[in-house]
Amino acid sequence: MEKKDISKQTRFYRKMHKWLAVPMFLVMFVIGFSGLLLGWKKQTALLPKTQKGATENSADWIKIDSLVLIAQSYSKNTLKKEDEIDRIDIRPQKGIAKIVFAQHFTELQLDCKTGEILSVSTRKSDFIEKIHDGSIVDYFVKTSSDQFKLFYTTAASLSLILLSFSGFWLWYNPIRIKKRKQKFEI
Repeated sequence: MEKKDISKQTRFYRKMHKWLAVPMFLVMFVIGFSGLLLGWKKQTALLPKTQKGATENSADWIKIDSLVLIAQSYSKNTLKKEDEIDRIDIRPQKGIAKIVFAQHFTELQLDCKTGEILSVSTRKSDFIEKIHDGSIVDYFVKTSSDQFKLFYTTAASLSLILLSFSGFWLWYNPIRIKKRKQKFEI
């Protein structure tokens, strides 16, 4: 490839890089910053500290159905919030169940033996995770199939791929031109 062609190619990549980088700046910043926070969630107050239940022996635990009823009752009657459960995270080594709700960011930690509520916390990390992957818009708009999340992650991923590709050529093409000049000067 001639020097003139390499220069033309570099100008094209520079334009592409600029036109992608400018509009995607905010998206990349949000992804980077929220990713940093998520990486440090256990070392900060973003994730509630895991409590310890009465026993680790699962033979002594009450049924999951009972834990679900306790959590739903607490959410509905005490918190005055929706009681739909998103997930239950059982920690056998701690003897507790972490119950996270679908419509709000509350986490209840229940003793698996007694059903006692050991902790009521807000899962800030779940909120940040929804910002990170774009599903926060789907959460507030109440879409059924993560339409915004899919658009957001696809646009961000393809932009990163194209920015990486164009960035490589913006770095490498001047090296190629310099090598060509040196080759023909000799």
